[in-house]
Formats: sequence, C-alpha cells, structure tokens
Amino acid sequence: MSAPIDLYFWPTPNGWKVSIALEEFGLPYTTHLVNIGKGDQFKPDFLAISPNNRMPAITDPNGPDGAPISIFESGAILQYLARKTGKFGGATERDRIAVDQWLMWQMGGLGPMAGQAHHFLKYAPAMDPPNDLPYAKNRYRTEVARLYGVMDKQLARHEFIAGSDYSIADMACWGWASLWEGQQQTLDDKPHLARWLDQVGTRPAVLRGRALHAELRGDFAKDRGAQDQLFSKPS
Repeated sequence: MSAPIDLYFWPTPNGWKVSIALEEFGLPYTTHLVNIGKGDQFKPDFLAISPNNRMPAITDPNGPDGAPISIFESGAILQYLARKTGKFGGATERDRIAVDQWLMWQMGGLGPMAGQAHHFLKYAPAMDPPNDLPYAKNRYRTEVARLYGVMDKQLARHEFIAGSDYSIADMACWGWASLWEGQQQTLDDKPHLARWLDQVGTRPAVLRGRALHAELRGDFAKDRGAQDQLFSKPS
C-alpha cells in the first residue's frame, strides 16, 4: 500500500474539494489542520508548501517518478489526482476538455463570486465597525444567481456538470453550491441544479469528505480574531 498523501485542510468549501476528491479516488491520506481563523496559513512551514498562504494543499510522497511533490491550488490538485489515478478526469480528450473547462469555470467564477457573496452578505456587516454595503451585496448576490442559472441550463442537458460522467468538476462545484442559502439564492427556478445537489450530496465519498472535521466549522462573523486573520492581515 502506498504512503498516504498529506492533506493540509480546514473545513471550508475549498477544503472540501480535496477531501471529497481523496475519498472519491480511494487514496489514503493524513489530515493536517490549517486553522485559517488562527493564522496557520501564514506559518513558514505551510508557506513552503502553499506560497499563496491558502489551503488546501497536498504533499504526495509518491509523486512523479516516485519522488515527493507538493501542490497548492485546489484545481491543480484535482487535475493531478485525476491524472495520477486515471479517474474522474474524462475518458477521452473531448471529455477531458469538458471537465477542464467546467473546473476552470468553478475556479474563476463560482468559487470567487460565491465567496464574495458570503463575505459581503454575512461577514462584512458583522465587522467592527460594520461594513453593510448594499451595492456589494447586490453585486455578488446577482452574479451568483447568474452562475447558478448557467449551471442549471447545463444540468438540464447533462446528468453531471461536464457531461454524462461524474468528474472532478462536480467535486469542485458541489461544496460552494451546497451553501446556496447563505448566498441568498433560490432553487425554485433551478430544478436541475437542485436535482444535481441532491444526487452528488448523497454519494458516500462526498458525505465523508464533507464531514471531515465538520465540528471545527465556526462562525467567523462572531469571531473578531478570525476576521483579523482572514480579512485584515496582509498576505
């Protein structure tokens, strides 16, 4: 049995991408908690692995040519794991292109926009002093609604986000989309997205990946120290 992958993780939608993927791929892993509310992401040992001071990250002792490799950025990690295992990355070149484009769509669109929606709808108004910004709230709430509309149209034509097969694109999108209520969205007019959320969300590996250290998820809106680490401290 190969040595376990080291997963640097905190239970957030970005962290879930890789915990879910490792469960789906059936790869052994050891979890190293990176408490982003306490500033662990700025520690030198972690920065040596993830120079952008963001989790998740992994170190694979059995990397290319059998040598260890460290990888940061969740999309890059998912692509690496798909290549390593030959799973969930697309069976043909056309399939791989479809998976890659929807993975990039998540990385450049859904994840950042949903994250900004959470920030301005939930966290900014709770700061001291409060930053309750109607323009920003509406801007990101509206953009997330547009993105979920794009997803719903795609899922009306395909079972999964990149086509007929479940892939790393679904793993990347599910965590953020599962928090649609906190982004002040509705699924009433998005039945295909609702179907997909339920279908993916009942997969045993998704349930395990989502449950990893779920007890540590806190409410940063009420934690001034965490707000300083996440929103005020320079990178």
